[in-house]
Amino acid sequence: MLIRYISYIALVFSANALSSEMNCKVIAISDGDTFTCLTDAKKSIKVRLAEIDTPEKAQPYGQKSKSALANFIFKKIVTVSSQGNDRYNRTIGAVYLDGLYVNREMVKIGAAWVYRQYNRDKSLLKDEEWARAARLGIWSQPETQIVPPWEWRKAGKALQQAVQDSKSSLAATASSSCGAKRYCTQMSSCEEAKFHLKSCGLNSLDRDGDGVPCENLCAR
Repeated sequence: MLIRYISYIALVFSANALSSEMNCKVIAISDGDTFTCLTDAKKSIKVRLAEIDTPEKAQPYGQKSKSALANFIFKKIVTVSSQGNDRYNRTIGAVYLDGLYVNREMVKIGAAWVYRQYNRDKSLLKDEEWARAARLGIWSQPETQIVPPWEWRKAGKALQQAVQDSKSSLAATASSSCGAKRYCTQMSSCEEAKFHLKSCGLNSLDRDGDGVPCENLCAR
């Protein structure tokens, strides 16, 4: 009987802990899914947004995801519905700002993935599909840079270096394309001349300022 009673008390305590709510003021943003807030009792709490995962700091879109979360909640009073603590002793929680479900909003604007391993709200997957279809945030990047953060962490330095090499290659291609040619006599087509005018800012190709570069090519 005593054992049953103790088990019952433990179950009730656990359920209450998991469903507890607190209000706190956000005082720091670590990344797109983690922040620190201060309770009315001046206790500092580190919170990890439940059911979503955002790019790591060094990962493409990592800083933008962090900024997106800051735009939502930094220096504001939020309500955190706790789902317990993780192994780093962070509070895992659903975060609300004036009734707005911040976890969901991060997914809807393309600043976060749904964290498949820990997701319990299947409706979030529809929000992710919508953001992907609209090419918002993360989904607006080149395909080679769209890597779920759990894969990024698992793959480690090899994948991170491959993505950085991809970014460097894209930048080098754009740079070389814009720096290689400067005069109409070097252009092989009107399309190439338009590219150098609009994408490279080579205004000398449009001497009369009518928006048409290298008229000897584009007037044909």
